[in-house]
Amino acid sequence: MTMMTLQRKKLRSSRRTTAKSDFFDGLPDDLVVFILCKLSSSASSPSDLINILITCKRLNRLGLHSLVLSKAGPKAFAIRAKNWSDSAHRFLKQCVSAGNIEACYTLGMIRFYCLQNRGSGASLMAKAAMRSYAPALYSLAVVQFNGSGGSKKEKDLRAGVALCARAASLGHVDALRELGHCLQDGYGVKQNVTEGRRLLVQANARELASVLRSATWRSHHYQHLYSCLTGLVSCPLLSDFGCNVPAPELHPANRFLKEWFGSGRAISGQGMTLCSHVGCGRPETRPHEFRRCSVCGTVNYCSRGCQALDWKLRHKVKCKPIERWLGVDGELGGLVEGGDGENVAVG
Repeated sequence: MTMMTLQRKKLRSSRRTTAKSDFFDGLPDDLVVFILCKLSSSASSPSDLINILITCKRLNRLGLHSLVLSKAGPKAFAIRAKNWSDSAHRFLKQCVSAGNIEACYTLGMIRFYCLQNRGSGASLMAKAAMRSYAPALYSLAVVQFNGSGGSKKEKDLRAGVALCARAASLGHVDALRELGHCLQDGYGVKQNVTEGRRLLVQANARELASVLRSATWRSHHYQHLYSCLTGLVSCPLLSDFGCNVPAPELHPANRFLKEWFGSGRAISGQGMTLCSHVGCGRPETRPHEFRRCSVCGTVNYCSRGCQALDWKLRHKVKCKPIERWLGVDGELGGLVEGGDGENVAVG
């Protein structure tokens, strides 16, 4: 009887232990880290990572593993401006320390424009640019074109063109478009209208290819676009040449800038404005830094790329010429033809 009683007690004890244990506890850390890397790289929002971190102590510890943070995708850093906090800042810094290139760029943009820590922000963007991250290269080009964070004398047009060329070689459409306008106008580079025109066509071809690859192109509007492409109907094709294609999805950094300054936070200094392109969000770092539309004088752009996009999205309808206005330095604003009659703002 004694042996049977002991066996029954052992059986009950083993059942209780089995009920309390979890198969997750038996998984090795390396396997869990591998799974978390996959989840972080495909995260559709910051909450996807946060929900993992708050699940249990083990997932919190492994979720902050440097390998997991280094693999996090851009949408994992799509922090809303209203939710910005010290903890969000610390999380981005942890990701930067882990070597995440997206975090470098996003935090660099936030520090440079929103927190006005120009040196640290530019350093982080440069860190991403050195690893051939095209958005960082293009953003640094915009900084060089405008002399952002410094005086007008600190503009370096040649450096801006070089950065644009590097970003364009990596497939960045806005950089390719910017480079095309620079060549057409002789802005920071020897003028070559033919080559500039070719780059504009190439930029718009890439833009069109992106639209056709998307799921929405099958709708009636994009069926018409496809008909234009295949010659079934006659119409202008690409965005710089008259065809309205949808605006590209905002990078989380640009959306943060737009929300940050759109939520009532004032830009430091007097007489400074935001780039008029709705998908940009970049603010001026000194008065009259951005180029103004030389036709109507009512909108400002940080780059020719933003001007081209805003022209096709909304300004083409709203732009009304005025007879004459004085530029910010007391000189008459000029009108430069770009694309198919686009109005390119000039400084």
